[in-house]
Amino acid sequence: MRTLLDFIPILLFFAAYKLHAWFGIGKDEAIFFATPVLMGATVVQMAIIYVLDRKLTVLQKVTLGMILVFGSITLALHDKRFIMWKPTVLYAGMAIGLSIAVWGTKTNFLKSMLGSQLDLPDRIWHKLNVAWIGYTAFMSISNAYVAMYYSEDAWANFKIWGYIFPLTFLIAQGIYIAPHLRDVEKVDGGPAA
Repeated sequence: MRTLLDFIPILLFFAAYKLHAWFGIGKDEAIFFATPVLMGATVVQMAIIYVLDRKLTVLQKVTLGMILVFGSITLALHDKRFIMWKPTVLYAGMAIGLSIAVWGTKTNFLKSMLGSQLDLPDRIWHKLNVAWIGYTAFMSISNAYVAMYYSEDAWANFKIWGYIFPLTFLIAQGIYIAPHLRDVEKVDGGPAA
């Protein structure tokens, strides 16, 4: 259910963008029709997460804030570039933040967030952090490239079909950490999987 919950705002944005004509909205206004849908869906998504977890993570708060700020600027200035560049700014900020944490302050942000849920050796946490830096940098550059060199329609398609990247990354990450979780269980004296 959590994975589906993560996809709902972007799916609703994509549906509103593609189905704009059903609502009597012209093609040149489609993104301005879909943006408040994304904003509202994200607020509802975060409210559901808050009800389930009784908290929002820093990343969830930042994502919500950026969607509301960039979406509001997009609508107020009637300029689609702001909502189109939001993913680039978000992913670049994540890549920079993770880089500063791991190499500047020697802090593993992923371990501090997920360490209570995953028991992994420090070297694996470090590799995961570096992988996340690479992934977020790649996503930032990819969105920037599509936003700069392709049409608005191609960018909207990239937003939905581009979800193959995070899904692939998360599956690869799961495959990578699985054997290390078993090693930790063996070391702790627990049953081997």
